[in-house]
Amino acid sequence: MIRCKLLLLFLFLICTHAFAQSLGSLHGSISDQNGKPLSGATILLEPDRHLTQTDKQGKFLFKDLYKGSYQVKVTMVGFKTFTGKAVIDEGKAAALAIILETGESELEEVEVSGSFEAADNLLKSKRSAMPVTIITRRTIELMGSRRLDEVLKEQTGIAIVNNIGGGARAVGVQIQGFGSEYVMVLIDGQPMTGRNSGNFDLSRISVSNIERIEIIKGASSCLFGSEALGGAINIITRHGAIQQQALASINYGSLNIADATLEAETPFAAQRGSVNLSANYYRSDGFNTNPKYIQSGTTSPPYDNYALQGRSRYRLSKTSTVGLSGRYALRQSFMPKDFGLGNISGDRQDETDLNLSATFDHNFESGLRSMSRYYLTTYSSDMSVAWQGSGSQVSNEVFTQTLHRFEQQFAYAFSNGIKVTSGLGGSLENMNDDALTDAGTLSNAFGYLQGDWGITKKLEAVGGLRYDHTNNYGGKLNPSFGLQYHIRPNLTLKAGAGTGFKTPDFKTRYLVFYNPTANYLVVGNDVLRETLDQLQQQGQISEIRQYLLNQLDQNLQAERSTSLNAGFVWKPRQTVKIEGGVFYHDLRNQINSIQIATGTNNRVIYTYQNLPKAVNKGIDASVVINPLKDLEISGGYQYLIAKDRSVEDSIRKGNWPYGQNIHDPATGNSYAPKPSDYWGIENRSRHMINLRAFYVYRPWDISINARVNYRGKYPFGDRNGNNFIDRYDTFVDGYFLINAAVEKKLMNQHLSIRLTADNLADYIDPLMPGQPGRILLAGLTYRFYKD
Repeated sequence: MIRCKLLLLFLFLICTHAFAQSLGSLHGSISDQNGKPLSGATILLEPDRHLTQTDKQGKFLFKDLYKGSYQVKVTMVGFKTFTGKAVIDEGKAAALAIILETGESELEEVEVSGSFEAADNLLKSKRSAMPVTIITRRTIELMGSRRLDEVLKEQTGIAIVNNIGGGARAVGVQIQGFGSEYVMVLIDGQPMTGRNSGNFDLSRISVSNIERIEIIKGASSCLFGSEALGGAINIITRHGAIQQQALASINYGSLNIADATLEAETPFAAQRGSVNLSANYYRSDGFNTNPKYIQSGTTSPPYDNYALQGRSRYRLSKTSTVGLSGRYALRQSFMPKDFGLGNISGDRQDETDLNLSATFDHNFESGLRSMSRYYLTTYSSDMSVAWQGSGSQVSNEVFTQTLHRFEQQFAYAFSNGIKVTSGLGGSLENMNDDALTDAGTLSNAFGYLQGDWGITKKLEAVGGLRYDHTNNYGGKLNPSFGLQYHIRPNLTLKAGAGTGFKTPDFKTRYLVFYNPTANYLVVGNDVLRETLDQLQQQGQISEIRQYLLNQLDQNLQAERSTSLNAGFVWKPRQTVKIEGGVFYHDLRNQINSIQIATGTNNRVIYTYQNLPKAVNKGIDASVVINPLKDLEISGGYQYLIAKDRSVEDSIRKGNWPYGQNIHDPATGNSYAPKPSDYWGIENRSRHMINLRAFYVYRPWDISINARVNYRGKYPFGDRNGNNFIDRYDTFVDGYFLINAAVEKKLMNQHLSIRLTADNLADYIDPLMPGQPGRILLAGLTYRFYKD
């Protein structure tokens, strides 16, 4: 704690210190195409986020700007968004005369370009053939969100799911029916490691230092490789400060939640370099959504989370830049549980997460751009369950995962408008786990080629190829292709196709893990036969499904998918934007658990198998409306069908085990199943809806928003024992979550006072151990910068 306090003090001192240099200014005017001055247009200067509006004469002024190159962004309802550049010199006044074009209104919520592009990655998400959603920094601030999962769960087509069992707990993400294990999470284009039961815990990541979040829905292996079979979430952190500035923020409220952040950004070496440092502390008492069963303790654990991260860039010459970034996170949690049987268990988990990267960016005279990237990440987790009375340990799992990755990228824009990005590289991954047997090392080599081309003024194409080769599963080529056709200035059609693949991970291949609470054992596929032989010699096996053992032993295949999507973007009015589309994801060799044997004392023993074919298909739609200048109303809807098609085929043919009768527990009746009786895969909702309203009352400098999220009912588990989900099984009922926030700015926008309310209706469900009740928080944020 002393070291954390010293670091926070160091950050504070950096922020409050100012360089002694002569400052410049920027002034200008904004008008329409007829020369009429535009009053109330909003001008934003990045990366320092200076913000102002034009007066009645259409004029604006920024004083005391530090020397450097700024991106100028001008927005006004009814006009196209203007983006340009302004160069500020010491002691001089720069001037701009900007003319806004009428027509398509670029609404902030769906703008793909965001602010500055990622500085250390030449691959751009907008070149994906799959649909891309952008969450801006301002949206995150208005929501008052604190962790990454809180931001994502309010997006169309995304659900947050929990996995809590055997001491492991994780808050994962689901995109268009794909589970967390199929979604790659990246920070500045580099993959994060460390998953509990397949889930990457999004609550580990604070949003305090995030510039924007890019979400790609659908097979993204063409861009990012394995694990992006179902999509990708790329987190872009802040960078490139021109003016010294800092931020101090504190939030406190329900469940004794405390969220404290200090950030500092500053240029150095006559603005040839910049550095961003951030420190965040987050803690919670946890909560209990099932007090009838757990008399004392929590279903979601209390924890303390510490995170430090930094990012720096330095321009070695006019053509070369070097970049360094790092992130360290520590989470400590302890969760006691009293099941009312006289025994209290203690569930402990300590996680550490370290990420380091280095980049070298060079521009050649020919126009070719080169980016060399090295990345190291290591994740360790120590999970244990012990009886508190006796101190005896029930289970323990310790593992460390390390990934080394090198990548060389190239980008070039041809004179005919074709833009190409290519690259090659490799990674080396290993895991040390006391429950893994002969895990070895996973190595991967890859190469890719991405491009986009404006074929005509109306037709644009994007596409790419990526080849990955792993040491255990050979090679796989993944193509993608997309088209955009602008039928009219306000109507665009889109279509895309892509493939993905995912190799089996360490745990599905090597892990041998026992859950004493639920009395089941999970055995990795590569060590299946030898583990069962050992248990049988010890007299711990009562029955082995030999035909399954012969079929599954060391026979786990890589998963593959094909994603198709088609949709439209329509702007019937300057203040309205409507998007809609259909998606179809065909998944082959999906890895799923299956019972392979029965042990003594009725212990169930599981391993993993490949399902021949599964499908996620549906529609999604969104609308953004600006009925008033400072009011934005938006909404989204997704309809999803997620099914294992082999289950339907087996029911149709009457094959075991899916040919078993369906039982109605209310009447006691049973009858033979039909394919239509199969509901679908667990934890997938047919219907998801979100509605949001953001309003800014500028005379008072106050922002208000309200958000409503609905998730339709979804299956929780097979209650009647026929091995597939039907209408008589256990479901989680559909529910609404209502959130709101209000923010007031004072002291020339230096000070912000914020109140946030999550889950106002106080909805909880014992089947949703990770959904807290009503959360009320109050917060203060102060920004240090020279006006």
